[in-house]
Amino acid sequence: MTVNFPQASGARSTTPTLTRILADAAQPAAPQLAPRILQTRKWRTDYAALLAELTSASARDATVAHAVAAHGLASARRNMVWTEGAADTSLAELDLGVGVTWQPRTAFVAGRNRPATRLQVPYRGRLLSDGGLLDQLDRWVTKGIAEPSFRDAIARVVANPQWLPAPGRRIVLLGAGAELSPLETLSSWGADILAVDMGGGDRWQKIADTARNGAGSVRWPLRPEGTPGLDVAGDLPELAVWLASESGELPLVLGMYAYADRGAHVRITMATDLLATYLCELDPRTALAYLATPTDAFIVPREIVEAGTAAWRGRGWAKYLDPLARLVSRGTLFRPPYTTVHEDETGLADVLVPQQGPSYALAKRLQRWRGIVAERDGHRVSFNVAPASWTRSVTRNRALAAAYRGAHHFRVEVFEPDTCRVLMAALLVHDLHHASGQRAHPEALFSDQALHGGLWRAAYEPKSALGFAALLGVI
Repeated sequence: MTVNFPQASGARSTTPTLTRILADAAQPAAPQLAPRILQTRKWRTDYAALLAELTSASARDATVAHAVAAHGLASARRNMVWTEGAADTSLAELDLGVGVTWQPRTAFVAGRNRPATRLQVPYRGRLLSDGGLLDQLDRWVTKGIAEPSFRDAIARVVANPQWLPAPGRRIVLLGAGAELSPLETLSSWGADILAVDMGGGDRWQKIADTARNGAGSVRWPLRPEGTPGLDVAGDLPELAVWLASESGELPLVLGMYAYADRGAHVRITMATDLLATYLCELDPRTALAYLATPTDAFIVPREIVEAGTAAWRGRGWAKYLDPLARLVSRGTLFRPPYTTVHEDETGLADVLVPQQGPSYALAKRLQRWRGIVAERDGHRVSFNVAPASWTRSVTRNRALAAAYRGAHHFRVEVFEPDTCRVLMAALLVHDLHHASGQRAHPEALFSDQALHGGLWRAAYEPKSALGFAALLGVI
């Protein structure tokens, strides 16, 4: 049993399903885009431009953005399936509260240490806190690495250390053992955690050790034979029942940190989406938490567009080499940022990297659509852009790893995972305690508080400098 792509001609190909989902999502914003999506013959390369175009079209107004998100999610549920034996059932027809044949038991570990009483962030061999951390936040903003709203959010956490354990909530971590999971950080702060991850390997020993060395409480599900771990996509009904039973009287925060390669990432994303809908219907107090990748397409406010344009104008001696580079590369190198600016002076920050593949891009977009719909429906949503970081998935990709090594030549900072985890956990507890207020546009859910590493304020469209950055990284 598992969330799956439908079977066609004896195979479960991702392309027909992903193109149909994206085409359906485009209907409310750009109907003329839908047939182009369905007819593309180079999906693995064309998807990036198509997804960026849809992002730009959704900037028209809030109603359009909400419709795009709702249509995209509805299409994913219609077109993806629940496979049980030889039978496929549309996800739109799946009822998580029915058909559970076994119920997981629960393991529990209480941390043996005292909870941290202030925010401390590891950064380049130092442990920043209080005034030192605030100074570093200012430096990141000055360099264009982070947005001022990011600095303000982290500063609020510094001023309110009682937020760190997220009191009064129980935090679900899907992918608790993932590299960017905040398990260790939240546990050291004394949080109440429900840890979910796959079985097998030594990951559960690491999770258990992390829990014991922390200051909070960590629970996780056990299969009937006593082994830990559940598959979010394959054990979805059982996981839903377990989370509902373990919530007690506390509202849940459903955090999505799981990662998988290719189509599997879409499958676990849709399983999470079903789980989010189920838990939000059970308890309207349920909050959602996701991390957005900086290598996507975003609608950004006027001040970011102006900063990127100013950086382009002030790029110095390099501007004399740009025309030759663009001529040699047939216009692919060193393009100016923000060639797409909307009537309200917002811009399209197009950082979609084709090397990541369409499955990853569509999985992250499905997550964004869920965040937009959940916030519209009144649920608290923490959905922050995390910076590029040296995770294992990046270092396995030679091209991306080389580009990251050369990124500093373009004033883009790549973060260590330890730094990223703590900062993103701090934004999570901030978002659970501090109301964001009415957003001007649903896409502001992602541009607010962004730690993009400088990609949005760079002098060039990031994709147009990626190849040269990779060359510098190799050198």
